Amino acid sequence: MMDCEFVFKREHPGFSIGRETWLRSKAAYSGGKNYIDAALIKHVSEIDLEFQERRRRAYYFNYPRKIARLISQYVFSSEPQRKNADPDMIEDFSRGGLRINEVMRQFSTMLNVYGAAWMLVEMPHFEGELDPERKQRERIRPYAVALSPLSVVDWAYGGDGRLMWALVEEKSCCAADPFAPPVAKLRRRLWTRDQWMLFEKTDGKVQMTGQGEHRLGMVPLIRYEESDGFGMDACHWFEDVVRISDAILNNESEAQMNIVKQMFGLLVISENFARSGQVPDSDAVSVSAGDHKFSHVLARSAAIWESTDEKGVSRYISPSGAETARIREENVNLKKELFDVIGLAVQKDSSVAQSAESKAWDQQNVKQFLATRADILEQSEMQAWKLMHAWDPSIPVPEISYNREFAVIELKDLITALLGLKSINAGEEYQRELSRAAVTMLEKIKKISPETRKIIFEQIDNSLSGGSAVNQEA
Repeated sequence: MMDCEFVFKREHPGFSIGRETWLRSKAAYSGGKNYIDAALIKHVSEIDLEFQERRRRAYYFNYPRKIARLISQYVFSSEPQRKNADPDMIEDFSRGGLRINEVMRQFSTMLNVYGAAWMLVEMPHFEGELDPERKQRERIRPYAVALSPLSVVDWAYGGDGRLMWALVEEKSCCAADPFAPPVAKLRRRLWTRDQWMLFEKTDGKVQMTGQGEHRLGMVPLIRYEESDGFGMDACHWFEDVVRISDAILNNESEAQMNIVKQMFGLLVISENFARSGQVPDSDAVSVSAGDHKFSHVLARSAAIWESTDEKGVSRYISPSGAETARIREENVNLKKELFDVIGLAVQKDSSVAQSAESKAWDQQNVKQFLATRADILEQSEMQAWKLMHAWDPSIPVPEISYNREFAVIELKDLITALLGLKSINAGEEYQRELSRAAVTMLEKIKKISPETRKIIFEQIDNSLSGGSAVNQEA
């Protein structure tokens, strides 16, 4: 007998271990007030009133999101080549309006944030005969959706090394009736190699609400894990990015409060005046001296007192500007280390020129990082097309090629090198490749559409071929 209740209890060990870190990484990527409230650290000597003010003033430089998106933008700076791909699928790969590059960019960004990502290739459920007219009218065709590891709660591999089954958690909202309130539902869909089953949890009870056969002979899910750690079971590098970013957030909050203190100052009063004070409030420390009482509030924003043997003069004090500058300087250093940790070269602020060896090493580091990511995305997309072809044999599997040459050197130096290479007389094919390389460099300055690029390449081929024919006639 099938235990439907257990479907909503089970979790893969890898999911259980990574869930907390994934949620923190997701929150850091999202940013906003909720993340500031979670990441800002209260000092031991900080009263609640003061901490609440600091938290309301805090702002967040979202470096985690910038880094995660920057890597994906670099990889897709040049359009991947897809020979014989279905044009309609390229324009709407998700069946929800997302182009194929947008879906793959989502997949790449999830790899950056979580270290792992899934892609579901599904087909709309339908009953009855499916003719071309109905297929076109109802848009019944396969589609791909990028999923975070938080959505796939359990899975298993078979003896052949392929997925045997996977359990996907779905959050849906039923709002078909505009005169009734929407109803949120929590579902889990079990995919196997030949069928699917949908389970729904309502009022604490679990029941199977749907099932069907797909007869693909495989689970229509693709899983990729970034090869960071090389089998060492290491944490993903984005976790360190989040921790460094949290340090910058807290340091910046301190610097901001120091500026506030410089503007308003901190009151210092004499001991005699303090001893004549009234009964302290709940945030104060009370000390009795005969018939007199005085209070000392332990907080940076409250008045402090000193004895008459000291200066004994009421005045305002504030942190020096040097302290704030030192915090800001530390944040600049942390930002440099942040980008260095993930292997992205940053512009050197030093007036001393970077050595050629050091510069070349930085460029090679970035190129290898991006080339590895391009390789993962190319393999993932190819698997997605193969699954689509399995769903619908009329969809061809294209030849896919992602760019692996990233121009991380100075554009001026590269143009100079191309001009120098053009002076070498090495035949028609050599000149053709140089012209194509120049077009690639032009795309670094101005984006060229695939149609325009195709026309330019045809003109390059025709001009060189025509030139050769004229020379032969002469």
